[in-house]
Amino acid sequence: MKKIQLLNKIAACGTDVFDKAEYEVGAEVKSPDAILVRSAVMHDMEFGAELRAIGRAGAGVNNIPIERCTEQGIVVFNTPGANANGVKELTIAALILASRNVIGGIEWVNTLKGSEGIAKAVETGKGAYVGHELHGKKLGVVGLGAIGGLVANAADALGMQVIGCDPYITVNAAWALSTAVKKAASYEEIYQEADYITLHVPSTKETKGMICKKTLDMMKDGVRIVNLARADLVNAADMKEALASGKVAAYITDFPTEETVGAPGIVNIPHLGASTYESEDHCAVMAAKQVADYLENGNILNSVNFPNVSMPRAGVQRICVLHRNVPNVLSRVTSLVSAEGINIENMSNGSRGEEAYTILDVSRPVSEETAKVFAKIEGVRRVTLL
Repeated sequence: MKKIQLLNKIAACGTDVFDKAEYEVGAEVKSPDAILVRSAVMHDMEFGAELRAIGRAGAGVNNIPIERCTEQGIVVFNTPGANANGVKELTIAALILASRNVIGGIEWVNTLKGSEGIAKAVETGKGAYVGHELHGKKLGVVGLGAIGGLVANAADALGMQVIGCDPYITVNAAWALSTAVKKAASYEEIYQEADYITLHVPSTKETKGMICKKTLDMMKDGVRIVNLARADLVNAADMKEALASGKVAAYITDFPTEETVGAPGIVNIPHLGASTYESEDHCAVMAAKQVADYLENGNILNSVNFPNVSMPRAGVQRICVLHRNVPNVLSRVTSLVSAEGINIENMSNGSRGEEAYTILDVSRPVSEETAKVFAKIEGVRRVTLL
């Protein structure tokens, strides 16, 4: 029986993906074959030799030690796009909050409780909360993936002029964009032209601190910035300085920190981007299906540390080899199979940077001796026979 450990509460529609006759699923599971996680931090966890996969019910994986997982032959999955609609909708709300002091107005109205003539007081005092419309303003979308693309299209539908930039945009993401979305040649072009800027990129060495004094200085005076991606994309100290000077009119973030909470001009949302029942369900089901397919068939889809490789079952046994992307690994594996007089019915291979993955369906099981030799080949991370 395969074991699935839950580090966070996972929606039942996700855990129901696992056949109860074949899987043990729960928070107390020991020596798991796979782990499902949302936000739990895993960097200090020890992983047993049995662990083959980690499924992140969400897009970001900064809570998972990716490099260590790769070295141990543990495939890490995420669920890109599963929560995209929920984040898109909150981004539109954030753009409105950046434009109009709705929160300040609501807080002021609450101070009127118990006083007479509230309706008159509201009409007299509402002038302090006049804001701006989104229609006709220029929105710069940094990152045009599953979420950024939806935001760009929604903003266009609201009548905004939209420019976007994504050096790594996929063909499918490009096809999904409205033709009205203008392609920016660089992030700098967005910084210089946009009235509003919204961030939809992962936290990487290249993107951490991308919004800082240098880039803020490039922007229009009174720019409004939305960050529902990751806290460390924005240098908080530089942002507060820009808000104090008026360079930035408003900053909306979904990642409150000690530096941002209570700071003038910053609206802190309590990480609600994907906090919809629909998003949680979609992420849970997607993560569970990907993990189950890998454990049962060796197929990889939406891994962040190994290439996507999958194929229908064709042989009596399936040999799954996670290995470094170096010469001779694949030839040595196939030679060992051929040496036993076993026919390779089907094979698929893929690479991603320094890592690679190979699936072989063979006509009959390889011997135990050959299976042991597979794991000793230089560059091999893990071998699994299914």
